[in-house]
Amino acid sequence: MMSQPATSASPRELAQSIRDHLTYSIGKDEAHASVHDWRMALSLAVRDHIVEPWFASTRATYGGHLKRVHYLSMEFLIGRLLEDSVVNLGLDDAAREALKGFGVDYDEVIHDEPEAALGNGGLGRLAACYMESMATVGIPAYGYGLRYEHGLFRQRFDHGRQIETADSWLKSRNPWEFERPEVAYEIGFGGWIEGDGPKKIWHPAESVIAAAYDTPVVGWRGRWANTLRLWSGKPTHDFDLARFNRGEYVAAGAAESLARTISRVLYPDDSTEAGKELRLKQEYFFTAASVRDIMRRFVYEGENIAKLPDRVAIQMNDTHPAIAGAELVRVLIDDFDQSFDDAADMAVRVLNYTNHTLLPEALEAWSEGLFRKVLPRHMDLVERIDDHHKRRNPGRPWELSAIHHGQVHMGTLAFMQSGHVNGVSALHTELMKETVFHDLNKLHPDRIVNVTNGVTPRRWLYSANPALSGLITDTLGSEAWVDHLDQLSGLESHVTDKGWLDRYATAKRDNKVALSNWLGEVLGITPDPDALFDVQIKRIHEYKRQLLNVLETIARWDDIRQNPDAEWQPRVKIFGGKAAPGYAVAKEIIHLINDVAEVVNNDPLMKGRLLVAYPANYNVSMAVRLIPAADLSEQISTAGKEASGTGNMKLSMNGALTIGTLDGANVEIREQVGPENFFLFGMTTEEVEARRQIPDHARQAIAASPSLSRAISLIATGAFGGDPARYGRIVDILTNWDSYLVCSDFADYQSTQRRIDASYGDKAEWNRMAALNTARMGWFSSDRSIRDYMERVWKMGEQDGRNQGRAQQGAGQSRINAPV
Repeated sequence: MMSQPATSASPRELAQSIRDHLTYSIGKDEAHASVHDWRMALSLAVRDHIVEPWFASTRATYGGHLKRVHYLSMEFLIGRLLEDSVVNLGLDDAAREALKGFGVDYDEVIHDEPEAALGNGGLGRLAACYMESMATVGIPAYGYGLRYEHGLFRQRFDHGRQIETADSWLKSRNPWEFERPEVAYEIGFGGWIEGDGPKKIWHPAESVIAAAYDTPVVGWRGRWANTLRLWSGKPTHDFDLARFNRGEYVAAGAAESLARTISRVLYPDDSTEAGKELRLKQEYFFTAASVRDIMRRFVYEGENIAKLPDRVAIQMNDTHPAIAGAELVRVLIDDFDQSFDDAADMAVRVLNYTNHTLLPEALEAWSEGLFRKVLPRHMDLVERIDDHHKRRNPGRPWELSAIHHGQVHMGTLAFMQSGHVNGVSALHTELMKETVFHDLNKLHPDRIVNVTNGVTPRRWLYSANPALSGLITDTLGSEAWVDHLDQLSGLESHVTDKGWLDRYATAKRDNKVALSNWLGEVLGITPDPDALFDVQIKRIHEYKRQLLNVLETIARWDDIRQNPDAEWQPRVKIFGGKAAPGYAVAKEIIHLINDVAEVVNNDPLMKGRLLVAYPANYNVSMAVRLIPAADLSEQISTAGKEASGTGNMKLSMNGALTIGTLDGANVEIREQVGPENFFLFGMTTEEVEARRQIPDHARQAIAASPSLSRAISLIATGAFGGDPARYGRIVDILTNWDSYLVCSDFADYQSTQRRIDASYGDKAEWNRMAALNTARMGWFSSDRSIRDYMERVWKMGEQDGRNQGRAQQGAGQSRINAPV
């Protein structure tokens, strides 16, 4: 039984809407329409069905005086919106049938959509999952970010090396967004301040207009919809024709150039001073525009400023928007005549901060000189905020200052100005208390809370894996599990049923066949679907230890060559991920993986035994191909380094068994699925710290493992790429530094991989374990995460169900009577 959507259309009605948009919005007739034209027409027709619940949700929020969440994030990795929207609105069958009537292939149309280049990895995908879940749960929310012209980059390989090219996803019209020319804010940089009191006057040297573009985000079955508002940089002044005519060509377009640069690229390379300045400007630009927009909406409701914490919650997703505290204090002082102390105290009641890392280098810090140059007014406010915190906490150690050693520490500032600081897994939260925020936690023992990450089951199971989700629905008797994922536990009673388990295995194999065919198209290799598909997909970083995986691959290749007649479990090693443009070591690891693939895949002895696949430009669409087909999920980060992870959840939910350390959310996944259904290896966090104290720990580990020693020797002597010097830096890191304990964990990792080979040989038992992973992953829904935020962080109570009722009651109104 299908849960009924709040808005629906028959195939005939949807076809008419598509035809109308093709004619009147796109300006094409059916005979001459391209796939792009049909995709645009379908997108606009589907968008029409989102607008009603979107307006109704806005009316319900204003009418009920409801508290609204504002989620500030540098990234929103939303992927393709067409399929998500069609699925959540329950229009899947209608869309397929409508396009079929025109002789158009639905799947071709869906895959024509470019991915929005608004994120990079887990941080951005988590933000996207949370936006979808807030709409599904039914709480009023705005997402705020930057409308990147090019986003991060499009990855390709040139002789194995990563090459970054512009991702021009906006070169054609984006059908999902609504431009809001009436919503624009002038954001200043540099200049000077005057005045001695708290209400100083800032005279910026330059400024950019933040222009709003809204994308509606609809929840499951269209019962509620929220807004993702993205800011684009626009010049404050028109093109200077007089300067151009004087021959000052560059200067004539300076204002326009600055504006476009602000929202052009995600994470510009900050290895230069100019790059650092641009990143700081980007962060202030989107954060300041968002805070001003939040306060504009609050003023419209006519509430006394004392009510602000009751109506507004601001969630800072990592340290990128940490300047929100200083900006909110500035607005409260300058526009609402609050005293400094009252403004600083109120900010703590409004703001909250999600920490995503224990790596000190990832907790942003800006040089005091740069910060003062770009944001002089805010430098003054940060100093006052720091002093305010010290006054409220007598005896605070000097090193807890937000400004020390000539740097402004954004993690410290975010902590000081937040009512709650949350970790993203149980282990990560405890490590936050013990490490990066140890002293601040002693001052504020109730401030740190845990909200373990989750993923939206609509995208990552229901839509990504129709073969498996169809079996789940048939087994449980309805689609109620899609927004109540704990109902997956009802599958557990079926895992001893051979017939049911065969159906589960068939779904997995169908996905593997599809992936094999796709790899044949893009890489020219066609893996055997009966081989073990071993998948590691994530950002390329030393702590995530793709290097450990490729070393084991080299050792496996070498062992097969030494003993080709042994019974080797066929294995397909699949990698996916990008390295930051300025991260030289990560880019060398990519090069090494590709060089190893070149050697392994062309070795006739490996045929039917070992294959390595690394398709370029990993993104959401590629993840949707890889995750349902994975047998083994590589979650092998150094213990104590991964905050949570969400790929681990998606893979396990889709029936991949995990090989992993006790790191991040691996700990909770292992607890949920059962230790016997999880391949654990490696040192614990405490053991990692103890091991680091041994000066030559890497050399000891290499000496103790002939396989590891041989693998490193093969790299050092040019077996991969032909040049012995090519990977000299990697060899040096492994033998002399090895900060992430790759060598020390290698032997346990290799022996665990051999145990996995043996386990996969018993297909019936492997399938039972895989099915138990799916059945026991219900807790990792992002719907549960959002409800945890509501209770522990945003203090919103149980308003979600009531909100959806209000929205549906108001859905019949034809006009919106509230500001955007």
